[in-house]
Amino acid sequence: MNFKLWMPVLGLAFLAATALFPHSTAQAGEVGSGSGYKVLEPIRHGNLTVFPVVAATSHDTHQFLTLDEGVRSGEVVVTEYGDVQPLLRGPMVRQPHEGAEVNQLVLVNNSKRPLILLAGEIVTGGKQDRVIGQDRIVPAESDPIDLRVFCVEPGRWTATSAQFGSMGSAMAQPAIRAKAMGPKDQDQVWSEVRKQQAKISASLASEEAIQVNGTTSYARVMGEKAVEQQVDSVAEPIERSYQSLIGQLRDRNAVGVVVAVNGRIIWADIFASANLLEKYWPKLVRSYAAEAIVTQTGGGEVGVKPAQEFLDNTEGRRETVENEPGLYRHTEIAGPGFTVFELTSLLPKTGFDLHVAKMAE
Repeated sequence: MNFKLWMPVLGLAFLAATALFPHSTAQAGEVGSGSGYKVLEPIRHGNLTVFPVVAATSHDTHQFLTLDEGVRSGEVVVTEYGDVQPLLRGPMVRQPHEGAEVNQLVLVNNSKRPLILLAGEIVTGGKQDRVIGQDRIVPAESDPIDLRVFCVEPGRWTATSAQFGSMGSAMAQPAIRAKAMGPKDQDQVWSEVRKQQAKISASLASEEAIQVNGTTSYARVMGEKAVEQQVDSVAEPIERSYQSLIGQLRDRNAVGVVVAVNGRIIWADIFASANLLEKYWPKLVRSYAAEAIVTQTGGGEVGVKPAQEFLDNTEGRRETVENEPGLYRHTEIAGPGFTVFELTSLLPKTGFDLHVAKMAE
């Protein structure tokens, strides 16, 4: 895995200071980094633990557009495959299918900026809600592209709107992201959606549970008031603490997190810049909180050292690389008990990892 080698970075004990310490000097709350990233002391609430990750340098990512930004501005359009014709700038050379497909959506980026898509982002509408299955970059002013998606709404196949919107404030929780990113199997995604909905229903009062059980839409379940309140009760304290920490670390490049639920490390999200992390943070923290509320509590705590080890361990047994020349490279590394996913920008003046996700198995 091509994690970049960074200079040593600031430890938690010196958050308010400006000095950097030599890599060989481990301060209180610090663990030496083999990956080049440094894990800081965690923020905890209930059974959710979030470890901030910092780096010594940051890349310029301001040229990139996020899905939420593009949908809000109207510059990014997502629609069912059968509705692609009105989106074309020129004549369609080949149309192999007609009508909508469960695992096909079409996206057009009309912006002058390249668009980032993250696995786990949910688009709602059309005939079914879908989750994006793989990180990728869509070029500026793109032709229609086929999105790699999985349905997260088993049962419905009736259009609610011609076009899609993003969930905006949320994305699929890690358990569902993992099924879309790893096995890439629709049946496993549907099975995980049903499993998580059942867990959410079991955590609610009877009347609230009836509402949750009455829908097959993962997005609408997560939008139910009672569910939102549960998620916010975990997410908001974490978000406030981390936003404060990011403020203190703005010049120290807070670029990601390692996440543990119920004393078990489950995930890491690392970005190329603090700016990019801040854009995704509100929806990421709620996805972690959604995982926490359906996970039985009482599993103990995990410390900085195992979190750092999780981040540093990138030796894989199998590597799969997909290239879009001049645009991006997507690398999947399967190791013992984990999988790493790297999205590397190949656009001019870039050549760095925009996003790295690591999931425990």
